[in-house]
This record gives sequence, structure tokens and C-alpha cells, in this order.
Amino acid sequence: MPIEIKMPALSPTMEEGTLAKWLVKVGDTVSSGDIMAEIETDKATMEFEAVDEGVITAIAVPEGSEGVKVGTVIATLVGEDEDASTAPAPKAAAAPAKPAPAAASAPAPTPQSRPMAKPAASGDRIIASPLAKRIAAGKGIDLKAVQGSGPHGRIVKADVDAASPGAAAQIVTAAPATTSAPAAAVPDFGIPYEAEKLNNVRKTIARRLTEAKQTIPHIYLTVDVRLDALLKLRGELNKALEADGVKLSVNDLLIKALGKALLRVPKCNVSFAGDELRKYSRADVSVAVAAPSGLITPIIVDAAAKGVAQISTEMKALADKAREGKLMPHEYQGGTASLSNLGMFGIKQFEAVINPPQAMIMAVGAGEQRPYVVDGALAVATVMSATGSFDHRAIDGADGAQLMQAFKDLVEKPLGLVA
Repeated sequence: MPIEIKMPALSPTMEEGTLAKWLVKVGDTVSSGDIMAEIETDKATMEFEAVDEGVITAIAVPEGSEGVKVGTVIATLVGEDEDASTAPAPKAAAAPAKPAPAAASAPAPTPQSRPMAKPAASGDRIIASPLAKRIAAGKGIDLKAVQGSGPHGRIVKADVDAASPGAAAQIVTAAPATTSAPAAAVPDFGIPYEAEKLNNVRKTIARRLTEAKQTIPHIYLTVDVRLDALLKLRGELNKALEADGVKLSVNDLLIKALGKALLRVPKCNVSFAGDELRKYSRADVSVAVAAPSGLITPIIVDAAAKGVAQISTEMKALADKAREGKLMPHEYQGGTASLSNLGMFGIKQFEAVINPPQAMIMAVGAGEQRPYVVDGALAVATVMSATGSFDHRAIDGADGAQLMQAFKDLVEKPLGLVA
């Protein structure tokens, strides 16, 4: 019996994704565990494994299709002992209350043989998939002249590809013939540029940070932290751990310090959730990592309870997976607070944007030689500026100040990090 392969939910919050690449084709035999496709979610590009064994008889959604809803049939599989020729073509997914922007589930018929469908327009609104709209804009095709073959007359990629030449002449006159409407909204002032399409990760970063700055009242608190004792301890620990192949970074120790500080000041280990304040009993620290697709924050779970060697090992593994786009959802979703370190770039001090639903993020700069008062006398010390960004709906300024002080104390008296 044919098996419908559906768009999977690769994270608890995933509603749709981009079918970035097919790694199989019609006629291929797959076994359980084989990688069938690469799917781009709002956080990373992930591999989709086969669960059943058999032969691929149809691919309903072509690679590159955007906005494919979870549950949409993307391919069909039959058992190796079944007759693949009798397998029915996959049916288009039933349209939910909000039209699903999935690609067509069958090859496009020619314009002469295309079955009649409901008009794609609802009032003045054109019902079309995002991919179909983008292709139509690039070809200068007026979607009002295109007949939709998708559910409820929805225009899909195949319809635009098969549009008659006459449809291409009906260009929307409100926008210049050589540019799409979104591009016209941002003037280029005649400066040469190259347009790069945003991936799902970058779109999510833009949306979440915009929401964070618009909806979260940020308060910023900065302290200067002396690093000399921490650097000395790090050197001693690295000598002791050399035989184990572990090399601690300053950031590993700062992760531990933030985790312990959050437990010392539990009023800052919280999140604002509408009509309730969530108080966490465990400190999970999200750590900002720059990946090729954009910023992502893998999590050190229960950072306060872990040894610094374990934190170092986990952080290196997570950072490698982040740069390769292979983080699993549970490795980057969640966290009770974040740490962002730009010190390696020579940044002295900065203010980070809160990563909702968390209520605070610690931004640390470079450690540098500065004049510093030590035991009542002016001396030269290695000093780092740390700035906490706090959600003022959930954390009062005095509580944020206590967290900054606890963090400073742990870094300046670092034996508490290994006790």
C-alpha cells in the first residue's frame, strides 16, 4: 500500500518550512534511516530521514519550495514488493482555514488540458503560494491572469511556469517593470548592489529582534570586572586538563559564572509570560554563536551544576554543530538567560538585545589592560566591561544590579567556579 511522506515538524514550534533540497529521486530505493531531504526551518537546515522502506514513486513538492506547511504530502513511497506503477499520484493537502502556501502536488497540465478551478482571487486578494508570487514578480506576470490549480483555486509554482505568454504582458503598472514592489519600497539611490535572498534563519532573527525591541522595555546595567585572577586560574586548570584534551576558554568560565549568578539571584532567572512570572529553578545559559546562516544560541543546560571542563567540551561540540547547521531543536530552543561575547573582536562594551522569552542577556567585551585601583592604589589590571540587558517588566533595576554584582564577584574570585 502506498505510503504518503509528509512535511515533518522538526521542532515544537515549526508550522512550515522550506524544502531546501531533495537527496532522492523518483525510482530510488530508500531504507529506514536514509537521508531523504534537507529542510530549512526557522532556525537551521536539518536532515529528514526515511522511516519506512520502499521505492520513491512520486515527489509532490519540488526542492526550493517555501512555506510548505507541516503535514503536507511531499512524496509517495511504495514497498519494494509492490507494483509502483499502480501507486496513485499524491493528493494535494486539504486546505486549512488559512490557505497553505505549499507547492503543487502534481505535474502541471498544459494550458489546453488544465481543469477548471475556482478563481484564485478572493475579492481583490490573490490566493497564491509565496514561491508562485516570487516567480511571477520576477517574470512580470500578473497573477490575476493566471488560473490556479491548487486547493480552492490557489495559484502554485506550476501554474506560473505554465502561464501563457499573454499573461506576462499584463504587468502591474504601479511598480517599475524591472523591479518588484518590495525592492521599490527601499530606494537604492543609484548605488550598485547585489540582492541576496534572506534565508529562514535570517528572517526569524529579524522578526524576533524587532519584536524584542518593540515589546520589551530594556534596562541596561554595566560593571567593570577585573579578570587577572580568572586568567591565572584558567592557566592552571588548562595545565591540569591538558592530558584530557580539554582547553578552557574565558567564555567557558563566564558561562559557569552567569549560571551560578542566576541561582544566587533567582529574581533574575525568570521570564515574563503575560499575566504570570515564570521563576526557574535551573539556570540554562544560551550562548550566542555566529553561524554562516545567522546568529544562533545553543544552550548549556544546568550551567551552574556542571564542571567547567564539561561546559567546555559541550560548548565546543555545540558551536561546531551550529556552524554546520546541524543543531537539533532541543539544543537551541529554551534557555533561561543568554551570554553574548564579542571580546574576541576587540569590542570593549556593547548592549545586547534580549532573546525572548528570556528576561536577560549578558554582553561581555574584551579584557584589556586599564588603570585600576587595587587595594587603594592605582595599578594596571586586566579589566572587562559586562553589560546586562534586563526585561524591566520582569526584573527590577535593583535585582538586575544584584545579578551584575554576583557575576562580578564570581569572576573576580573564581575559585567559586570550581568549588
